Amino acid sequence: MNEAPAFSAQFGSELRQLLAWRRDVRHFRRDALPAGALDELLSLVVLAPSVGNAQPWRFVRIVDPALREMLAAHVDAASETAAAAFDTARAAAYRALKLHGLREAPEVLAVFSDDMPVAGHGLGIATMPEMLRYSSAMAIHTLWLAARAEGIGLGWVSILDPATVRRLLDVPDSWTLIALLCIGYPDIESDTPELERRDWQAREAPHVETR
Repeated sequence: MNEAPAFSAQFGSELRQLLAWRRDVRHFRRDALPAGALDELLSLVVLAPSVGNAQPWRFVRIVDPALREMLAAHVDAASETAAAAFDTARAAAYRALKLHGLREAPEVLAVFSDDMPVAGHGLGIATMPEMLRYSSAMAIHTLWLAARAEGIGLGWVSILDPATVRRLLDVPDSWTLIALLCIGYPDIESDTPELERRDWQAREAPHVETR
């Protein structure tokens, strides 16, 4: 057995900074990531926890310009539908938000969860099969923090129809869409989330109940 490392107080402080500076990025510079940077980040995803060590995450890197534009147009349409559900004042505030960087970010990555992975042999999912999808979400968080540590931003696009994205990307039937991610260098840096800066929603204290 290997001895566990002792993390310093300085590392603990830097980890807190990393968590505080993790942003859901919408504004991206257009310059490409260094060669191999995305592959290096994805190599760290295997360190994420997963139920039964099933590692159900599946990635699709979207490089075709026409496909990217179709995804962007789909998200724009879905965003307008969402705006129409708000009252007039909130709809105006919603439309003023930049909700994706699909046209600017140098990398676009779709993340799926395989609902029938061979790895893991079904451990831990007999009563909670959704644990596979939770595991894939943990992989995204691992990627998010690893990217932030390298000064690379990530934006999670969720205003979309999963079935449409699955159809456009032509993935296996057993894959469930978890996220559409924009990845690149942030054009704007801030230690305050954009939605908080724009008075959409402030960060709340933890909700804890005792039983």
